[in-house]
Amino acid sequence: MLGVLTAAVCLGEPVVAPARLLDVLTGADSLERVVVLELRLPRLVLGLFAGAVLGAAGLLLQESLRNPLAVPEFLGVSSGAAACVALTVVFALSVPGAPLVPALAGALAGGGLTLLAARGVAGPAAVLLVGAAVSAALTAVLLSGVALSDSREQGVLVRYLLGSLTGTTWDTVAAALPGAVLALLLAVPALPALAVLRLGDDTATALGLSAGRARLAVLAVACALVATVVGPCGPVAWVGFLAPHIARGLRPTADPKVWFGWSMVVGALVVVVADLVARTLLYPVELPVGGITALVGVAGGAVLAARRRAARRAVA
Repeated sequence: MLGVLTAAVCLGEPVVAPARLLDVLTGADSLERVVVLELRLPRLVLGLFAGAVLGAAGLLLQESLRNPLAVPEFLGVSSGAAACVALTVVFALSVPGAPLVPALAGALAGGGLTLLAARGVAGPAAVLLVGAAVSAALTAVLLSGVALSDSREQGVLVRYLLGSLTGTTWDTVAAALPGAVLALLLAVPALPALAVLRLGDDTATALGLSAGRARLAVLAVACALVATVVGPCGPVAWVGFLAPHIARGLRPTADPKVWFGWSMVVGALVVVVADLVARTLLYPVELPVGGITALVGVAGGAVLAARRRAARRAVA
């Protein structure tokens, strides 16, 4: 992990040799110092927190719904935030703190709509289908907004909607971190319920846990987690899918509490590596981080599906 962090700070234009990093940070003002201290370090910090939060949200979602293919994007949070940002740009609305404030408002609204729509449904699969339907509806609103915008606005919207750390400053980090830390703290009390929900609704009820209420509470925390990332970064897709699967692969016999920590670590590394690739692969062109994570996530999903089919055939 130390090597990844060092690479994220040192690689790019200009390249800073790791042996000189401390001298650059503590020395006199220079181009290298400004680039490292004001551009790369804020992106690194925000990327670490964004990945950790998405990894945690993904684990909560997959474990509570007992569906390894569940992704946080199906909560309606990402699409809600993106739709809200698109509408503020299209209609030239003057919103303080844009795009952070409208993105957070839209994320919370989308997640809230999913939770309201999911009240009373039977089973985790039905909850996931409700979330997918809400996401599809909000995505339609988003696409309508993009279609109404002019060419200059479309470029800005597309970059944000694909997920990006471009333009991250220490002010961005300061605005995003309190919410992320608070959401992670709220996730900790939800972890014991995951171990019971994994046993099935009937068993959970027999053990005295209301499976429906517990699941909605966990989903509410997952919505809050994703909302804190979508605001400053946009919808960085599929990190919440990849991180829990890698975490389980690293510690297959552990419980959700252990997977929670590992999902945060893996998610943080995934976003940092994706951002490093995004800003260095085709320099000076910067790729969207969310596009890279989505490609990796889809590939990972295909591999997982193939393994599940092979396992069924072996059992049969």
